Amino acid sequence: MEWQELIMDGYGRVLEEIEVALTGMTQDDLDQQPHPDCNSMGWLAWHLTRVQDDHIADLMGEEQLWLKDGWYAKFNRAPDPKDIGWGHTSGQVSSFRSPDVAAVLGYYRAVLDRTKRYIATLTPTDLDRELNEPWFQPLPTVGVRLVSVLSDDLQHAGQIAYVRGLLKGKGWLEAASSTG
Repeated sequence: MEWQELIMDGYGRVLEEIEVALTGMTQDDLDQQPHPDCNSMGWLAWHLTRVQDDHIADLMGEEQLWLKDGWYAKFNRAPDPKDIGWGHTSGQVSSFRSPDVAAVLGYYRAVLDRTKRYIATLTPTDLDRELNEPWFQPLPTVGVRLVSVLSDDLQHAGQIAYVRGLLKGKGWLEAASSTG
């Protein structure tokens, strides 16, 4: 297995995790918070996808799919490239309204496809390229950024499964086995 395949497999597992966790969920389910200060499943799925879209687009020097493909309209949000959920207040999270599960997963699939295409173009030398982000010391590299985004995505995917369990009484494993 090549290193690119390994990283792409990790990002693909994010999709697997959120597909299982969101299977059978309604829009109301997606927006339900287990507590007023907790994130909903829909917000978490949107946020992890927004972060990945933002960061991969930045690494590629291209426009986010959020804007380029009009995903913001499907989520009934402003076309703000900086709106990735970072720093959202409890009020902003509670006012977030998800589209249906198909749209939530469709956006992640589009971002995942782009992420995989990007990773396939990278060389080991590309991974060592330092990013111009002087607020981080030492300067992060492309490789560090890819792993950081993957780690963040997997943590949020686990949170989605946990919230599903809190709200629906089914854990990740039970949900996976009931879908077939």
